Order: sequence, then structure tokens, then C-alpha cells
Amino acid sequence: MSPQFWVGPVTLAGWGVKLKPLKAEHAAGLAAAASDGDLWKLTITSVPAPGDEAAYIATALADPARVAFAVTDAATGLVLGSTSFHDIVPAIKRLEIGYTWYGSSVQRSHVNTACKLLLLTHAFEVLHAAVVGWRTDNENFASQRAIERLGAHHDGELRHHKLRRDGSVRDTVMYSMLADEWPAARQRLTERIGRPRES
Repeated sequence: MSPQFWVGPVTLAGWGVKLKPLKAEHAAGLAAAASDGDLWKLTITSVPAPGDEAAYIATALADPARVAFAVTDAATGLVLGSTSFHDIVPAIKRLEIGYTWYGSSVQRSHVNTACKLLLLTHAFEVLHAAVVGWRTDNENFASQRAIERLGAHHDGELRHHKLRRDGSVRDTVMYSMLADEWPAARQRLTERIGRPRES
């Protein structure tokens, strides 16, 4: 990574969650989170199947354009899921947020909003990113709604773009947020989460 835009492992904490650099030691926690709703059965997510957690972590750590996190409960340390910065392009100060999933019991809770606030704040206010992107399966309507609630701009779709785990081919829906769009998005997200940031 260039010194002007170096995206590396970091711990981010606030609003009851802590994002920790993903490590091999998180395998058991990822397995427990994925079993909360049998999430690996979904073809539209990147959740590791039982027994694949170590390979999932190894793949994430081997990608030089990805910084992966374990999403944990700040109070208990329980692993709730995972998320990543990925497709990092230092020359244009671009990165994407993705590979995001949470156990069913914390979906539709404050967790996703908290994680996005932490990641976006770090991207725009610490790394000084010019743009943050998202991509999701064209059939993952819940993910599309969640991204749109962040205030992201719908950029379009890449047709016949990527294999799903079941062998079918998905279209990919693309979104982005520019640096000058972040202040308004930050205000909306902070109001939505409704409580001060605590580490």
C-alpha cells in the first residue's frame, strides 16, 4: 500500500461492538456465529460452511487487497460475524466494504449500523478515502436495502458477474459513497443508532 493510503489491520470499537483483525483464533467463534441461523446454506452470502472456517480465514488473510475483521460483542467478546475492507486501490484512495455477515440473532439490531459507522469513520476520517464502495448479489434484497439506508449511491449492475456457491451466476449490484457525501450519512447513521459511542 502507498504511504498516503495504507489500509492495515486495526481494532475499531464503539456502540457496543468491537472489530478485531481477523485471525486463526477466531475460527471457533465464526463457526458458532454461522450456525446461528445456518447461514452457510444461503447462496447469496460469503459465510463459511462448517469445517471451512480456517480456510475462510486463510483466504481472507492471503488477499493483499483485503483487511478482514471479526465482529465481536464489546462486552462479552462473543464473535457475531465478520466484515472486511476489500478491493483496496491506493492510487485513487478507494476501498470497498463487504464480505459482511452476522449471526441471525443480531441481524436487524444495532450491530450493522455500528459496524458501518466504525468502518466509514475510519475510511473517511482516518484514511481519508475518496470513495467507499459496496457490491452485493442482485438477489440479496436485504443487503441492498441496508446499503441504501446508509445513503450510498446506486451505481448500477454488473451482469453475469460472479459465481455463487451453488454454481449459478449472479449479477452484482454496485454502490458507492464519496467523501463529500459522508458528513450527511454520518449524521443519519448517528441519529439512527441513537446513543453515544462507547469503546
